[in-house]
Order: sequence, then C-alpha cells, then structure tokens
Amino acid sequence: MTTPPWTFASVILASLIGSFGAILFKKAAKDLSFSMNELIKNKNLLLGVVLYGISTVFFVIPLKYGELSVLYPFVATTYIWTSLLSIKYLNERMNVWKWIGVALIIAGVTLIGVGS
Repeated sequence: MTTPPWTFASVILASLIGSFGAILFKKAAKDLSFSMNELIKNKNLLLGVVLYGISTVFFVIPLKYGELSVLYPFVATTYIWTSLLSIKYLNERMNVWKWIGVALIIAGVTLIGVGS
C-alpha cells in the first residue's frame, strides 16, 4: 500500500489542531475545579476537548488510505507546534536543548516521509 501525499498533510493538520487543544488545556488548568458545574463552565477546557476531537477525525480518515507505520510518526509534529504555540500564547521560553529537540523531530519526520 502506498501512502498518498494528502494523508501526510491531513495528519500534520491534525497535529496542529491538537496542539491548539493542548494550549487551551494549559489555559483551562489555571481555573481547574473538580466540580462538574465548574468543569462545564470552563470554556478553555471544552474548546480544547472539541479541538482534540476534530484533530482525531483529521488523523483517522487518512489511516484508511495510508500506512500507519508511515503516518503515525508525523504525529510527532505535535511537539513542534506545541512548542511554537507555547511561545506565542503562553509566553514560554525555549532553550537550546528544546530547539535541538525540535530540529531532531523535524529531521526524523523528514526521513520517514522521504523513506516512504
């Protein structure tokens, strides 16, 4: 089975959407309460769950047309998006080791993509 190019784009889009979900989960954690009423009112938490659901759909559909062993490593791009979004939306800082990690993820995902 060959993996069509559009499936890679869909999985990368899924990882980007999932990363926004993670950012919202972090924001939701600030106001986290274990009361059911408060959980339902936590807009960041609910939107994060919705984004995770959407990202799952964008990931599952390509699995019908491509190889899991080729597509699943592209989920690792979630770490890249989350790192970049954390800088922008959470004012987090990246050190040299984090940037090296991002570069290694990019290299690994590229090698898998080229190898397929």
